[in-house]
Amino acid sequence: MSEIIYSVQDRFIRYVQIDTEADPVSTSYPSSAKQLDLARILKGELEQLGLEEVEMDQWGYVFASIPSNSENSDLATICFCSHMDTAPDCSGKDVKPIVHRNYDGSPIILPDDANQVITVEQHPYLKEKIGDDIITASGKTLLGADDKAGVAIIMDLAQQLMSHPEIKHGKIRILFTPDEEVGRGVEKLDMNKVNADYGYTLDGGKLGDIEDESFSADAMKITIEGISAHPGYAKGKMVNAMKVAGEILASLPKHEWCPENTSGREGFVHPVSLKGELEKAEIQFIVRDHDTLKLAEHEDRLRGIVQETLQKFPGAKASDEVTEQYRNMKEILKEVPFVTEYAIQAMKNAGITPRPAIIRGGTDGSKLSYMGLPCPNIFTGEMAIHSKHEYVSVQDMQKAVLTLIELVQIWEKHH
Repeated sequence: MSEIIYSVQDRFIRYVQIDTEADPVSTSYPSSAKQLDLARILKGELEQLGLEEVEMDQWGYVFASIPSNSENSDLATICFCSHMDTAPDCSGKDVKPIVHRNYDGSPIILPDDANQVITVEQHPYLKEKIGDDIITASGKTLLGADDKAGVAIIMDLAQQLMSHPEIKHGKIRILFTPDEEVGRGVEKLDMNKVNADYGYTLDGGKLGDIEDESFSADAMKITIEGISAHPGYAKGKMVNAMKVAGEILASLPKHEWCPENTSGREGFVHPVSLKGELEKAEIQFIVRDHDTLKLAEHEDRLRGIVQETLQKFPGAKASDEVTEQYRNMKEILKEVPFVTEYAIQAMKNAGITPRPAIIRGGTDGSKLSYMGLPCPNIFTGEMAIHSKHEYVSVQDMQKAVLTLIELVQIWEKHH
């Protein structure tokens, strides 16, 4: 293959300027109609590149196929997936991407808000990126590298494979999803349309990251019932549900069992929302652990704290509701270890040192793995995600494209 002429930077800069912020309180799908703006653009570009079976369905999923050019007819179909939406934690409207050429390690002062300064002290990975071209936003928004870096990488891969028939590969499916950031990325996905045997999400961080293990996750809602009474005549009668809720929160451990004091494979229980009135209050928790069996232990521990608290408030009652969110994809991927191993080998072939990592969170790949598509996660270079300091290295994105080119050739040789 001749020297690669990458399109990933130009694609990325175009894509991040399209507002695709997801809406966590919406009940529609996708949660924000503006996500479809990018979906339509991607559909058009895939058609222009000459891909087959290009489709955007009623839910905003974008599908496409790169046909096999291998003489071997007995090959697995591989799917590459990224999400189009951006996180609601930080505005994704009017993103102004800035390319900082040949980054020299000095603080990056974002021009639209001089208080937003990206430094190697705050972001140690930047020390490894000196000499790279770094893309940031302008200080008032996130950048959207999560996950438009992944989208741009997959689109560049499609361009490379369509223009370089000497790169041998089996059939490749492309999938772009909405609403990953609000936990609904595959809610409406038709797996018959995906029609692939194995997959990879492009939604990881540092160069060389390969993740095949995620949290298992539940949501747990605690509902507290108090006793209402007129405040002027409430002595001995009133039980304020909001105060019960406050006491429950105050009773949670401060130095362990919480996101701010756990790392690695340590699980946690984390309150994410609280609403209440005198008579009724609700606390929403997320429960996380890499060991699925431990979720029930965490939930029982939380129930114990609730019951101990209720003893201080005679007459108050509490109930809970647990909802499964996603499960550790390692439980599926351990049965097909070659899926991860091929990605590691592809990185080595591309001159990249692999960094096997675990996700203290989940991705579309977590759910896809349980929906029949074993799906580890590959790096994109996206860093400081969900914040105004978000950045990505152009060279990291290019190396991800090169990794995928190597990866499809490994699959062509082995399956």
